[in-house]
Amino acid sequence: MAQDFPSQAGLEEPGNEARRAIRVQRYARIVTIVLIVLCNGIFLFGMWASGVNLDELANTQDQFNAQSDVCLRLSWQRLAGSTEPIRLCSEWINLSDPTGKPHVLDKNTKVRQGSDGRYYVDQGIKADYRLVGVVGFVAAVIVFGMLTRRYLVNRYRLQLEMAASRSVV
Repeated sequence: MAQDFPSQAGLEEPGNEARRAIRVQRYARIVTIVLIVLCNGIFLFGMWASGVNLDELANTQDQFNAQSDVCLRLSWQRLAGSTEPIRLCSEWINLSDPTGKPHVLDKNTKVRQGSDGRYYVDQGIKADYRLVGVVGFVAAVIVFGMLTRRYLVNRYRLQLEMAASRSVV
Protein backbone atom coordinates (compact mmCIF):
# COMPACT_ATOMS: atom_id res chain seq x y z
CA MET A 1 0.00 0.00 0.00
CA ALA A 2 2.95 2.31 0.62
CA GLN A 3 3.94 1.96 -3.03
CA ASP A 4 0.54 3.24 -4.22
CA PHE A 5 0.82 6.48 -2.25
CA PRO A 6 4.36 7.86 -2.24
CA SER A 7 3.35 10.84 -0.04
CA GLN A 8 2.58 8.43 2.80
CA ALA A 9 5.91 6.61 2.63
CA GLY A 10 7.25 8.35 5.73
CA LEU A 11 4.18 7.56 7.80
CA GLU A 12 4.80 3.82 7.86
CA GLU A 13 8.23 4.10 9.47
CA PRO A 14 8.27 3.09 13.13
CA GLY A 15 8.59 5.96 15.61
CA ASN A 16 6.90 8.47 13.31
CA GLU A 17 3.85 9.12 15.47
CA ALA A 18 4.34 12.89 15.29
CA ARG A 19 3.71 12.95 11.53
CA ARG A 20 0.63 10.76 11.95
CA ALA A 21 -0.65 13.07 14.71
CA ILE A 22 -0.24 16.09 12.40
CA ARG A 23 -2.16 14.31 9.64
CA VAL A 24 -4.93 13.31 12.07
CA GLN A 25 -5.11 16.90 13.33
CA ARG A 26 -5.35 18.27 9.78
CA TYR A 27 -8.03 15.70 8.93
CA ALA A 28 -9.95 16.61 12.10
CA ARG A 29 -9.95 20.29 11.10
CA ILE A 30 -11.25 19.49 7.62
CA VAL A 31 -13.96 17.20 9.02
CA THR A 32 -14.95 19.89 11.54
CA ILE A 33 -15.35 22.55 8.84
CA VAL A 34 -17.33 20.22 6.59
CA LEU A 35 -19.61 19.16 9.45
CA ILE A 36 -20.20 22.77 10.51
CA VAL A 37 -21.40 23.58 7.00
CA LEU A 38 -23.41 20.34 6.78
CA CYS A 39 -25.07 20.72 10.20
CA ASN A 40 -25.98 24.35 9.47
CA GLY A 41 -27.50 23.19 6.19
CA ILE A 42 -29.49 20.50 8.01
CA PHE A 43 -30.67 23.09 10.55
CA LEU A 44 -31.74 25.61 7.90
CA PHE A 45 -33.47 22.92 5.84
CA GLY A 46 -35.28 21.68 8.95
CA MET A 47 -36.45 25.19 9.81
CA TRP A 48 -37.61 25.76 6.23
CA ALA A 49 -39.35 22.37 6.00
CA SER A 50 -41.14 22.78 9.33
CA GLY A 51 -42.36 26.29 8.50
CA VAL A 52 -41.61 27.57 12.00
CA ASN A 53 -41.21 31.34 12.09
CA LEU A 54 -38.65 32.21 14.76
CA ASP A 55 -40.00 35.77 15.06
CA GLU A 56 -43.44 34.46 16.02
CA LEU A 57 -42.00 31.71 18.19
CA ALA A 58 -40.30 34.02 20.67
CA ASN A 59 -42.78 36.87 20.32
CA THR A 60 -44.86 38.10 23.23
CA GLN A 61 -48.48 39.10 22.87
CA ASP A 62 -49.08 42.69 21.76
CA GLN A 63 -51.03 44.97 24.05
CA PHE A 64 -52.55 48.32 23.32
CA ASN A 65 -50.71 51.24 24.91
CA ALA A 66 -52.64 54.52 24.86
CA GLN A 67 -49.46 56.64 24.96
CA SER A 68 -47.72 55.13 21.92
CA ASP A 69 -50.51 53.48 19.88
CA VAL A 70 -53.46 54.67 17.82
CA CYS A 71 -56.66 52.65 18.18
CA LEU A 72 -58.36 51.69 14.91
CA ARG A 73 -61.21 49.47 16.10
CA LEU A 74 -63.03 48.95 19.38
CA SER A 75 -64.81 45.77 20.43
CA TRP A 76 -66.96 44.65 23.35
CA GLN A 77 -65.74 41.92 25.68
CA ARG A 78 -67.40 40.30 28.66
CA LEU A 79 -65.61 39.99 31.95
CA ALA A 80 -65.95 37.05 34.29
CA GLY A 81 -68.23 38.06 37.15
CA SER A 82 -69.41 41.27 35.46
CA THR A 83 -72.87 41.90 34.05
CA GLU A 84 -71.84 44.58 31.56
CA PRO A 85 -69.32 44.11 28.73
CA ILE A 86 -66.44 46.57 28.40
CA ARG A 87 -65.00 48.27 25.31
CA LEU A 88 -61.48 47.27 24.32
CA CYS A 89 -59.22 48.38 21.51
CA SER A 90 -59.07 45.29 19.30
CA GLU A 91 -56.97 46.73 16.46
CA TRP A 92 -54.31 49.41 16.68
CA ILE A 93 -51.21 50.81 15.04
CA ASN A 94 -48.01 50.96 17.05
CA LEU A 95 -46.31 54.27 16.18
CA SER A 96 -42.86 52.88 16.99
CA ASP A 97 -43.33 49.94 14.58
CA PRO A 98 -41.63 50.83 11.28
CA THR A 99 -43.71 48.31 9.30
CA GLY A 100 -46.96 50.15 9.99
CA LYS A 101 -48.85 46.87 10.24
CA PRO A 102 -51.94 46.98 12.42
CA HIS A 103 -51.74 44.91 15.59
CA VAL A 104 -54.74 42.79 16.56
CA LEU A 105 -55.87 41.66 19.99
CA ASP A 106 -55.84 37.88 20.24
CA LYS A 107 -59.33 36.33 20.41
CA ASN A 108 -58.34 34.20 23.41
CA THR A 109 -57.17 37.17 25.47
CA LYS A 110 -58.78 37.34 28.88
CA VAL A 111 -59.32 40.67 30.65
CA ARG A 112 -59.56 40.82 34.43
CA GLN A 113 -60.50 43.64 36.74
CA GLY A 114 -57.84 44.36 39.34
CA SER A 115 -58.42 45.24 42.97
CA ASP A 116 -57.86 48.91 42.07
CA GLY A 117 -60.81 48.84 39.64
CA ARG A 118 -58.64 49.02 36.51
CA TYR A 119 -58.71 46.41 33.76
CA TYR A 120 -55.68 44.24 33.04
CA VAL A 121 -54.89 41.70 30.34
CA ASP A 122 -54.45 38.26 31.86
CA GLN A 123 -51.43 36.72 30.14
CA GLY A 124 -52.04 33.32 31.68
CA ILE A 125 -49.72 30.41 31.03
CA LYS A 126 -49.25 29.79 27.35
CA ALA A 127 -46.93 26.89 26.70
CA ASP A 128 -45.56 26.83 23.19
CA TYR A 129 -44.02 23.44 22.64
CA ARG A 130 -42.71 24.47 19.23
CA LEU A 131 -39.88 26.26 21.03
CA VAL A 132 -39.02 23.06 22.89
CA GLY A 133 -39.07 21.23 19.56
CA VAL A 134 -36.71 23.75 17.95
CA VAL A 135 -34.29 23.52 20.89
CA GLY A 136 -34.44 19.72 20.74
CA PHE A 137 -33.82 19.76 17.00
CA VAL A 138 -30.81 22.06 17.40
CA ALA A 139 -29.42 19.84 20.18
CA ALA A 140 -29.90 16.74 18.02
CA VAL A 141 -28.05 18.34 15.09
CA ILE A 142 -25.16 19.38 17.37
CA VAL A 143 -24.90 15.91 18.96
CA PHE A 144 -25.05 14.31 15.49
CA GLY A 145 -22.19 16.52 14.31
CA MET A 146 -20.04 15.84 17.36
CA LEU A 147 -20.53 12.08 17.25
CA THR A 148 -19.93 11.96 13.49
CA ARG A 149 -16.70 13.96 13.88
CA ARG A 150 -15.46 11.70 16.68
CA TYR A 151 -16.27 8.58 14.64
CA LEU A 152 -14.58 9.82 11.45
CA VAL A 153 -11.43 11.07 13.18
CA ASN A 154 -11.03 7.87 15.21
CA ARG A 155 -11.57 5.78 12.09
CA TYR A 156 -8.92 7.77 10.19
CA ARG A 157 -6.48 7.46 13.12
CA LEU A 158 -6.99 3.68 13.23
CA GLN A 159 -6.44 3.39 9.47
CA LEU A 160 -3.15 5.27 9.75
CA GLU A 161 -2.04 3.09 12.67
CA MET A 162 -2.99 -0.09 10.80
CA ALA A 163 -1.07 1.06 7.73
CA ALA A 164 1.97 1.79 9.91
CA SER A 165 1.79 -1.61 11.64
CA ARG A 166 1.46 -3.42 8.29
CA SER A 167 4.60 -1.79 6.94
CA VAL A 168 6.59 -2.69 10.08
CA VAL A 169 5.68 -6.37 9.93
